Amino acid sequence: MENYGGQMENYGVEAEHVRGRRTQAERDAVTVEIGYALLSAAFLAAVAFGVVAGPALAFDLSDAAQRMLVASGAALAAPLFLLRVAGVLIRFQREEAAQPSQPGRTNPDS
Repeated sequence: MENYGGQMENYGVEAEHVRGRRTQAERDAVTVEIGYALLSAAFLAAVAFGVVAGPALAFDLSDAAQRMLVASGAALAAPLFLLRVAGVLIRFQREEAAQPSQPGRTNPDS
């Protein structure tokens, strides 16, 4: 047993987590969450761009109107992409921090 900050820790997963190392399962969960964040953000951005810029492709509009719709779609899609990625990853971080390190344990001292 090792002593970290006055708390006695057993060897294994909990001691690794105290040292700042992640288990393979934790690394896999982070990888999946990043992939989900990127894919869902790309989908959201594509839909937003399509909704705004779609009429430029579907209808015979003037060149100025087409450029304005495409630029507006891009201006909307970019921040939506970034907000979606940040929102998913922040929510994942909060949920990960709120869960106990081992099932059935509510306090790290138990």
